[in-house]
Amino acid sequence: MHRNHITHPVEWAPDPYSPHTGDFRFHVVHYELELACKLGGNRLDGTAILTIQAAPGIDRAELDLVGLAVNRVSVNGRKVTFKHRQSRLSFPLPPRSEANEPVTVEVRYGGNPGPRLGPWGDVGWEELEDGVLVAGQPDGASTWFPCNDTPGEKSTYRVRLTTDAGYRPVMPGQLISRRRTASRETWEFEENAPTAAYLATLQIGRYEPFELTPAAGSATAITVYCTPELRQRAFTAFKHQGEMVAAFERAYGPYPFESYGCVVTVDNLEIPLEAQGLSVFGDNHLSTAWEAQRLIAHELSHQWFGNSLTVRTWRDLWMHEGFACYSEWIWSEAIGAKPLMERAWQAWAGLRSAREDLIIGHPGPQDMFDDRVYKRGALTVLALRQEMGQELFTNMVHAWTTEHRFGSVSRTDFEEHLRRWAAPGSDPVAVLVPWLDQAALPDFPV
Repeated sequence: MHRNHITHPVEWAPDPYSPHTGDFRFHVVHYELELACKLGGNRLDGTAILTIQAAPGIDRAELDLVGLAVNRVSVNGRKVTFKHRQSRLSFPLPPRSEANEPVTVEVRYGGNPGPRLGPWGDVGWEELEDGVLVAGQPDGASTWFPCNDTPGEKSTYRVRLTTDAGYRPVMPGQLISRRRTASRETWEFEENAPTAAYLATLQIGRYEPFELTPAAGSATAITVYCTPELRQRAFTAFKHQGEMVAAFERAYGPYPFESYGCVVTVDNLEIPLEAQGLSVFGDNHLSTAWEAQRLIAHELSHQWFGNSLTVRTWRDLWMHEGFACYSEWIWSEAIGAKPLMERAWQAWAGLRSAREDLIIGHPGPQDMFDDRVYKRGALTVLALRQEMGQELFTNMVHAWTTEHRFGSVSRTDFEEHLRRWAAPGSDPVAVLVPWLDQAALPDFPV
């Protein structure tokens, strides 16, 4: 289910966690990107064609674009005067006979892309030792294309990228064409599942793909993209990926996308990255040790919680990271490492020894990626399971991921869902309050 975002009134407020990005007054239905990337000089030139729908009374729209120069903006085929200041590109919209009437916006732009500097460090476009990485979360998508960069805004994509021969781009969606001419190669991708801008990533490297065997009965194609030198290590690190998909399908419902890909850079990465239908790992994550395997499980689970179901505002990030951290414990138990409850107890004990001054249901923008949001979010999920019982909890989660597939969700949506699934005499919504709205750590859920 994909919810339309064009019913917001003219009086609106941006996401308070990221007020410098996004515009809820209009919805981008579709992005069509024509890109040319020259790796040697880190040069990116592009034409972005956006199909948008605006709320009633809106006569201007603003897109996010950082570090790249805008050469021209056209609306419905007519050149318009625009303003591009700091990270915001503003332009007029034509009068419309109907509020939902589509408008076509074309932006021509280019320059030397780089990361966006902000409260969460450097995010977005990054030059690698031999290629490109885009880390879009939370506000880095605008470093490579003009977009409505807010998590609750989802669109479909078609991207045609021309880059140096010998390099392979990896993006969400299906590769639908590939053509080589002399020293350049053009790749075309199509993503029909609604995607938040921060999840519409671009990775470029000397990658050669290989397929992993899915678990018995699974239809999910799994591909690893890495350099030939890393192939054996990558195979060893990801060889259980098929069983991992199957374990999470039992816990959460069918894998939501057509395929899953793991990109491995030759560079070390501090943390892995999630994208729609993809995860990105560094050379340093290629290990069978638990610390690496838990991250592999964590990123895969984001395909359900974060990619298919995406929070409408960053305040509710615990709904992504709590389930992802809980998924690490599921996988630990599935492979016979440590039982889920033992992993959970270790997390709880760690929180008990840490400061108890963070409300994870409203952590604030500076602390939304704090590890306590992850661990305490996972314990919140566990507390719900203990309150509801394993069978009812599993059925509830399956229904949650199915009913809201490809949608934007909030804590309010989740609470309404919990009420519908509550057993007589049970109040799972009340379970959330001490975990999400109070700083003091509740007792371990048993």
